[in-house]
Amino acid sequence: MNAAWLAQLPLPAVATATPVSGGDVNQAWHLRTQAGEDYFLLVQPGQPQSFYDGEVAGLRAFARSGVTAPRVIAQGTVEGDGFLVLSYLTSGTGSQADLGRLVAHLHAYASPNGQCGFEQPTAGTSISFANRWTPSWSDLFVGERLDRLAAQLTRKGLWTAADAQQYQRVRSVVVHALQHHQEAPVLLHGDLWSGNFMFTADGQPALIDPAALYGDREFDIGISTVFGGFTAAFYTAYQQVRPLAPGYEQRLPFYQLYLLMVHLDKFGAAYYDAVTSVMHNILTV
Repeated sequence: MNAAWLAQLPLPAVATATPVSGGDVNQAWHLRTQAGEDYFLLVQPGQPQSFYDGEVAGLRAFARSGVTAPRVIAQGTVEGDGFLVLSYLTSGTGSQADLGRLVAHLHAYASPNGQCGFEQPTAGTSISFANRWTPSWSDLFVGERLDRLAAQLTRKGLWTAADAQQYQRVRSVVVHALQHHQEAPVLLHGDLWSGNFMFTADGQPALIDPAALYGDREFDIGISTVFGGFTAAFYTAYQQVRPLAPGYEQRLPFYQLYLLMVHLDKFGAAYYDAVTSVMHNILTV
């Protein structure tokens, strides 16, 4: 990281900038100032500061709900690169049961207007989602997310006409199931895979890198099942606090499909077979 670039941040003088994992979207650094203060820096080269508006709004919603997460310190642009500075959480080890209870606590925080959506769009480098407010979870999830992904996969040539036709059959199953499953919308992490939680130095679970929205909590739980990292203790503790509605096992694949379609769009054909397999499973249950 260029020292002249760092000097333009609204922070005390930075002594060190150590690259760390920032997921598959951001460049990220652990900053330490000359006074010994620690910060976490995210950068999106060539993007405006508004790229982080959704994450900032999500972190502030987490703070209002009492969920442990990084605090927003500063947001802006330096030399045409959008940045976000957060408080630094030192990592440690902790209990998956505590993590399950933390996510259950997050899911107790109701939508402020009783609708699904969010105050900011979900911004991505490949595809973004508007998060328009709607009383219908199906309209938001299917109409604004799955349908947009399906159109983009077809447009990019990642799906054939036959794949698009199979998606339409899957879509009918999803819409029908969601019409018969009604839950009040709650605050969601929006991207709850294993890279987006941590344990702090004192063993407390924390949630990071939100793509927040208000909607059906099965969205988060379904996403959590795709890439592993959540143990049986997590799901047991969650269910003890906020039991999932009957039939959830048949609905979780809807959200697995969503995450895999996002990865097919972003990373290409390596995820094609996984997407096809989940669509087949949805149609054959």
